[in-house]
Amino acid sequence: MRKFLFSSFLLALVLSACSGDKKQGEKKHIVFRYNELGAISSLDPAGASNFENIWAVNQLFNGLVQMDDSIHVKPCIAKSWELSSDGMTYIFNLRQDVFFQDNDLFTGGKGRKVVASDFAYSFERLFDKRISKASDLLDYFDRSVDDGLKGFTAINDSVFVVKIKKPFAPFLGILTMKFFSVVPHEVVAYYKNDFGRHPVGSGPFCFRVWKEGQNLVLIKNEHYFETEGGQQLPYLDAIDVSFIHDRESAWMNFLKGNIDLISGFDAFNAKELLTPSGQLKGIYKNKFVLQSQPFLKTDYLGFLMDNTNREFAPSPLKLKALRQAINYGIDREEMIRYLRSDIGTAAENGFVPQGLPGYDNTKVTGYHYDPEKAKQLMYLAGYPDGKGLPVLTLSTTKLYLELADHIRFQLNQIGIQTTISVVEDATFREGVANSKLSFFRKSWVADFPDPINFLALFYSGNNSPYGSNYTHFRNKHYDYLYEKAQTEQNDSLRTACYYEMERILIEEAPVVPLYHDRVIRLVQNNIVGLTVNSMNMLNLKTVKKIE
Repeated sequence: MRKFLFSSFLLALVLSACSGDKKQGEKKHIVFRYNELGAISSLDPAGASNFENIWAVNQLFNGLVQMDDSIHVKPCIAKSWELSSDGMTYIFNLRQDVFFQDNDLFTGGKGRKVVASDFAYSFERLFDKRISKASDLLDYFDRSVDDGLKGFTAINDSVFVVKIKKPFAPFLGILTMKFFSVVPHEVVAYYKNDFGRHPVGSGPFCFRVWKEGQNLVLIKNEHYFETEGGQQLPYLDAIDVSFIHDRESAWMNFLKGNIDLISGFDAFNAKELLTPSGQLKGIYKNKFVLQSQPFLKTDYLGFLMDNTNREFAPSPLKLKALRQAINYGIDREEMIRYLRSDIGTAAENGFVPQGLPGYDNTKVTGYHYDPEKAKQLMYLAGYPDGKGLPVLTLSTTKLYLELADHIRFQLNQIGIQTTISVVEDATFREGVANSKLSFFRKSWVADFPDPINFLALFYSGNNSPYGSNYTHFRNKHYDYLYEKAQTEQNDSLRTACYYEMERILIEEAPVVPLYHDRVIRLVQNNIVGLTVNSMNMLNLKTVKKIE
């Protein structure tokens, strides 16, 4: 509570300092507050690969296009675009009324106009692997000699052209990702690798202060270009992000009205709040608003498959039969019922969640709970009833300790002894990315609405640390299908590739798909205009707070 009071005091100071004259300073500021259980590591869109970063970055930056709540691509800084007849050249026509947020590094401290060359600069810096987390996506650009090794060109201030190697229907969806936001070269050049601590974009809110471990304050961009019903956005004066990592403390602050939004199943006690059918219990019905819908997200256990890693060379997890046994040894339905209050869907039909255009994972048969089958597979692996099997270490973060312990208990029932290693968030992310963990719990959220975004996690060309293939799974036929799917223009044939890739994953078992999540948020009932979508993007530019 002391930390929360200090953060509120800091916010008041910031808003007073930004208020101009005295009369303005006496105005009651409308502030939206949400809590982040995790940690924000950077506000540079080039590194916006985790949810905590993405939510904050989305308030600060814009791209050419954006995703609406129906997961459709719509204009943003690009007011319109055309696609060439061969499907490989996109011509974007930019708005002329978009300006970067005011900053002392611009002439007179006033933000200058965003032009096409800013996008060329912003896209080019994504190829620097020291700062960029977009490596998986950059291979789409046609950086051939004919194109000057770029893949994109500013024709003039208002026309930006992007060329891709092969036609790819979901490409516009990729450009909605925060990686492809526009940034000003002057500010990046000044702050260099520290730009993520001093962000300047063209979004609805401006960066003001970030007190590590306490709060992040963003204030209204007075010159923002988007409107709603003729009224300039955003409506809020500020956003205050608190970092209360203790769930109970965050919940108490929400109950007191100090926080307007808490998000995610792990942010509150679902058994206390929700009925068995997932609705708010009577005592909470009129106090809060529950937002919930299917989430394009898969939680899973990953195995490090890289045989070149000497540290884990003797690991029994290299045996396919043992990995399959672990898949059969976990009761996903029970996990959702008892640990998640029936929030989510058991991932018994593969890795890719339902709800993506043209994809039906009921056509793929995955793993279900079958302890006898698991024991048979352990026998085939050379470990009958677990005899001779070394103790396995499952790495996770504190937030998922209960889940990991449940998995440990279930695996113990089939003879697999497991110990839990709880790792600090940043260390865990680094360990997974750099192949330091052989068995880990992780999740994947759709970056753009197409199954290939999930299936990219197992393409050998995307191996971490520069890509999202954290298991380092390698299969020639899988790679062939992945590459074929990217160029296939026939929807049915492309979807057939997806099904076959899923079947390979199920057979080779580089992961244990656990469940497909739901977006779940609790919001104070005086909040208006907060929308929700299956990618769980947080959009605050249209939010109003009734005081």
